[in-house]
Amino acid sequence: MSFLGDDYLLETETARTLYEGIADLPIVDPHSHADVVEIVEDDGWSDVWEVEGATDHYVWALMRNRGVPEERITGDATNREKWEALAEVFPSFAGNPTYEWVHLDLKRRFGIDRTISSETADEIWEETAAQLEDDSMRPQALLREMDVEVVCSTDDPTSSLENHERAEEEISGVDVLPTWRADRVLQVEDDDWGGFVDELATATDVGTGDLEGFLDALRASHDHFAEHGCVASDVGIRMPVSRPVDDARAAACYEAALAGSIEGEEAADLQAYLLECIGELNAEKGWTTQFHLGPVRDYREEVHEALGPASGGDVSTQDLDIEGSLKHFLNRFDGEFEVVLYCLDPTHYPTVATLARVFPNVNVGPAWWFNDSPVGIEEQLEYVGTVELLSNSPGMVSDSRKLLSYGSRFEMFRRSLANVVGRQVERGRMPRDVARDLVRTVAYDRPRELYGF
Repeated sequence: MSFLGDDYLLETETARTLYEGIADLPIVDPHSHADVVEIVEDDGWSDVWEVEGATDHYVWALMRNRGVPEERITGDATNREKWEALAEVFPSFAGNPTYEWVHLDLKRRFGIDRTISSETADEIWEETAAQLEDDSMRPQALLREMDVEVVCSTDDPTSSLENHERAEEEISGVDVLPTWRADRVLQVEDDDWGGFVDELATATDVGTGDLEGFLDALRASHDHFAEHGCVASDVGIRMPVSRPVDDARAAACYEAALAGSIEGEEAADLQAYLLECIGELNAEKGWTTQFHLGPVRDYREEVHEALGPASGGDVSTQDLDIEGSLKHFLNRFDGEFEVVLYCLDPTHYPTVATLARVFPNVNVGPAWWFNDSPVGIEEQLEYVGTVELLSNSPGMVSDSRKLLSYGSRFEMFRRSLANVVGRQVERGRMPRDVARDLVRTVAYDRPRELYGF
């Protein structure tokens, strides 16, 4: 089998046939970190580092692991110097999905079949730079060329969404929708939580001096997002707290949080109360509710201090009580809206899959972050399909800040999906016509239905 050839990841003739049926379906991306400004401005890029390395902390982490100095990753080196540093170590990335994603980008978007190395760095730099000057390589044209039907960005509740307004008015053929990302709502112990409260008051023009005002401001933000096409909220913290908390207790905890003196049980109670309020808002609008569980943020302190969050210094942990922490929330909102649970550590799949088995409105999110490789995707699909239902899968998400990667990530997923289901056909576990319908459902129909696109 040739590198990224027609049979890439496809081990059987059945898998090849199944993939042919889903390869060209439109992309529906319910969770990305799309730069909406980049999309609406549509200025494009100047060089290959901008499109492949400048925003990709997967690339950064691997370059650090190969000894590349930070100066040539996120520092003051020129983009060409950074690209040359990446190309020098890129052959050592083989076996990691980043090696495949970036080469798929070159092959599918630029028509370049050469592999990246110090020997090919200059010619790839020159060839991609020339192509990037063409209007066909601007963000909006690329989204259409990749047949991206829907892409959901990740947005703070304080966002004005002015660029989403522009996207709705100016971009045809692609829906660029916001997602209400409520992390900062729940991070009540953070030193800057009071700053978030003030930002929310300014953004919504609602006073947040007490809990009632804060909840009114949250509702105003939630309504604002709904008016701009939002269909989902998201919480991405290590583990949310879920338990019943009465109004008086929550109001007292809120005062403590504003004073910067909240900790322990007070913080947990306020977080649980606010999470339930978020659930109530989502239930009113029927929004899909996403939980990204397990990231330990900014674990490598040197990276965080120098570069801030989302810089490649995060890790995962097994130390989560998913069942206990979510019990009240899942029972409180049983059947009221769709819930998607993403887990960062694959040892949590049994818990999440059994939650989805007993709650029809709970769905196991796609293999995420450290797991969105051919190995991780296939293992997750195979396991979840035996405990829950593969036909309930929410499909794939890019989870990416890099526009060119949308096509590559969805191609990897669809090939892996076809391979998993193809193997089941070959083993006599399902007929071919059922398999054909199943891969289409997972690749396209189910995510559209789940999120109400």
